[in-house]
Amino acid sequence: MKNPLRYQISEYDCGPTSLLNALSFLFEREEISPELIRNIMLYSLDCYERGGVLGQRGTSRMAMMFLSNWLDGVGKTGVLPIESRYLAGKDVYMGENSLVVDALRRQGAAVVRLNLDGDHYVLLTGVDGERIYLFDPYLLEQALADKSIESTEAHPKAYNRIVPFAYFNREEQGLYALGPAEEREAVLFFNQNTKLTAEKTIEYFI
Repeated sequence: MKNPLRYQISEYDCGPTSLLNALSFLFEREEISPELIRNIMLYSLDCYERGGVLGQRGTSRMAMMFLSNWLDGVGKTGVLPIESRYLAGKDVYMGENSLVVDALRRQGAAVVRLNLDGDHYVLLTGVDGERIYLFDPYLLEQALADKSIESTEAHPKAYNRIVPFAYFNREEQGLYALGPAEEREAVLFFNQNTKLTAEKTIEYFI
């Protein structure tokens, strides 16, 4: 059984929430051990704000890289059939030959850092043409004014937004923009048991 994806419970925990949502999206509830949940929460929310309060600047890139490598190591031990890969800089974009889009087409998922009134993490779960399906863990009080972005509550185990590629690829600040190429970040995830190979992906689209 898979659980509905969850919303963050503070202004700061979009990072660990999106990582936990990646596990919920890819794996059955019974497969997810308490150790995974504990370590994601233990090593995230590691940034200090200017006043010295831990966690009030969210989760660092270093923490995301560490957790990506740790989860990939978990997969290699056979404890959970998970694969993870950390991407940074110009490797993070939406379009032809995009590693992120390729992962989504192969039934993977991706946690990406982008803009939502500041740095913010969301979970990407699917792709359709030049649109990305994602779950944004920040619960908005009002609907988005931009009608090019579709919002939905009908797929709680997979996504709540559908966003065109063009929004992500912007280097300037803007809703769901990935920002300057050199500052971009994404973590790719796969369930080894459901991951499509390159050959299967071609067969799937034919």
